[in-house]
Amino acid sequence: MVAEHRHRPVLALLIRLGAVAALSTMSMLIKLADGHGVAFLEILFWRQFISVPLLLAWAMANGGTGTLRTNRPWIHARRAVYGMIGMVLNFGGVILLPLAEATTFSFTASIWAVILSVLLLHEKVGRYRWAAVLAGFAGVLIIAQPGSEHFPLYGAAVALGGAFMVALISIEVADLGRTDRPHTIVFWFAAISTPVLALAMPFVASAHDTEGWLLLLAIGAFGTIGQLGLTTALRFGAVSSVIVMDYSMLFWATIYGWLIWDWLPPASTWIGAPLIVGAGMVIAWREHQLVRAHRLRAAASS
Repeated sequence: MVAEHRHRPVLALLIRLGAVAALSTMSMLIKLADGHGVAFLEILFWRQFISVPLLLAWAMANGGTGTLRTNRPWIHARRAVYGMIGMVLNFGGVILLPLAEATTFSFTASIWAVILSVLLLHEKVGRYRWAAVLAGFAGVLIIAQPGSEHFPLYGAAVALGGAFMVALISIEVADLGRTDRPHTIVFWFAAISTPVLALAMPFVASAHDTEGWLLLLAIGAFGTIGQLGLTTALRFGAVSSVIVMDYSMLFWATIYGWLIWDWLPPASTWIGAPLIVGAGMVIAWREHQLVRAHRLRAAASS
């Protein structure tokens, strides 16, 4: 039985804000590690490997390692497969694109979630969310500028594929969340994916200097902190209220891109990003309204 937590919206927002800052820092470090010559698959391996002892320590401090038990190993295995594909695409987008653009494309996850809810869950979607989907993809076209030399379109495709996988994974995680704790879900993803990624290490691993090892350790640490923060925030606040903090990731991406790579987003990104962000906020607002209406109907009929 998962322990109940008092609703503390301000604390939830602060935790979510910190988690987003941690994940933004991880993305920046991934880009630095790639520039430092660390192989892509090695970055993926250390990102997951370092998570395992950190998550074990978290479990011991929050109810003991018994909280990591699960009765749904095959669902966790499927989630891990989706997660590894998602990591390849999301990390690839960060490496192939400027940070701000890669981050903006990641916000399309909520748009893909609407489409998947229709295709997989047969949910009825009204005009507000469909309008948001269209506006979001219009923003993608404005940023990507097909036919131009703005940046490689395959990079945009990789980043959009990563956002699609995030939306697909969110359905799996929501299902697992009915029976398993948040840190249990994160732990099994790391525990299953680490030995799979280890198979590539004899072919890609290389010696690293101190800076290389520090980058890899920091990627694993910031990634784990970010994941735990995202899930912990939901203990104290509703998804619809804390998700707005996720858009602060664009601030961090812009700052890191400017300070480290001397890159500021062009005008097309400043025009397209508000469309994508606005679409995500409309979708979150509309889903909040629908959940609230459903609860009111349920309360009235009881």
